[in-house]
This record gives sequence, structure tokens and C-alpha cells, in this order.
Amino acid sequence: MLKRLFIFLTLILTALVFSDLALNYSEHTELSKLAQHYAAQGPRELGAANLVTSVVVTYRGLDTLGEVTVLFISAAGVGLLLRRREGQDADEPPRKPASEIVQTAAQLLMPMVFLFGVYVFVNGHLTPGGGFQGGAIIASGVLLLLLALPHAQVSHRLLMLTESLSGFSYVLIGVLGIVLAGGFLDNRIMPLGDFGTLFSAGAIPIIYIFVGLKVGSELSAVLDRFR
Repeated sequence: MLKRLFIFLTLILTALVFSDLALNYSEHTELSKLAQHYAAQGPRELGAANLVTSVVVTYRGLDTLGEVTVLFISAAGVGLLLRRREGQDADEPPRKPASEIVQTAAQLLMPMVFLFGVYVFVNGHLTPGGGFQGGAIIASGVLLLLLALPHAQVSHRLLMLTESLSGFSYVLIGVLGIVLAGGFLDNRIMPLGDFGTLFSAGAIPIIYIFVGLKVGSELSAVLDRFR
């Protein structure tokens, strides 16, 4: 009885907190001054055709660093909770092999999935996408591999090395932005290039490459641990 009363009171308090937002909500009809600056000056200042990339990677780069850190902590927590004990493989029941359809699909699709993931984060400054999306696509390719080959062993050393080097390089570029440009993760440590081309937007493509590799390796490690 006491537990149900506590749950009921919690729901009432939660409803009171959000009632003001729900009852007095009004839709914004124009951009804020900060958003107007991003929209008007972003392409000229940073050289990225994708304005979302300009905001995520440069203007609010510290937020992106926090998101990458949260993902790393999540992957480390999964690895800690689901770590494999020595000799555990010998006690496991034999795994059923995947069907021929799944194995054939993996052989045909996995290279294209990896290539598409690389395309998404390399072109993140030009088209919708970026490091997080490209990394998730690469991890989906690893998932396809694990489904097709249940006995395959993922190299945790390679994943750890890729994740560590990508994270270190990401922070290093951020620090170079403070030293050589106007702030942390300032992409103008490199020439902005021609607007709308692949080699443009300064260091943003390089930043997204490191973010994509870091996210892809972390999510791949999580998928392998859950397996």
C-alpha cells in the first residue's frame, strides 16, 4: 500500500512539473539572436554547407565532446558488467550456425555497409550525417558479421586501439583550435577551401573521421559484449 501511494505521489508531482509547460506552450515564430547568427554567418565563418555540422562540431564543440565521453563511459560500463571470465568459452553450449542466406547477405552487404558509414562521416560537412551516424552504420556492419558468423572473434585490442587513438586525436585537434585559431575545436586551423566541395570546412572532415571511428569502435565493442 505504501509503495503504491509513493508511486501515485511521484506521478502527481511529475504532472505538476510539466503541466505549466504543456498549458502555456507557444510556438516560436522566429529564430533567436544566436540562431540567426549561426544561420547568417555560419557558412562564411566555418565554410561548411551543412549548418548542423557547424553548430555541433565547432560552435558547440564542448557539447559534442561530452556526448562522446558519455558514450565511452557507457561502453566501458557494458564491458565491465559483461566481461568474460577465463575458461568461460569452454562451458558455453555450441552456437547454431547462421543460415546460408544470412552468411551470403553478410558477404555481399558488409563491405557496402562499411563504405557507406565512411561516406556518411567523411561528407558530414556537406550532407546530412556525421560522425555519430557514420559510426553507428559501421557498428551495424559488425552486428551483421556477428549474426552471420556466431563463432567469429572480434579483436578487442584493435577496437581499443582505434577508440583510444581516435579520442586522443579528437581532443588534440580541439586543443590546436585554442592555440592556432579562436577556440576549442575551431576548424579554422586549416584552410576553409572552396565552399561546398569535399575538401572544405577546414578541419571539420578530419574531426568527423575521428568521431566516426571512435563511435563505431565503441558500439562494436558493446555489441560484441552483449553477444
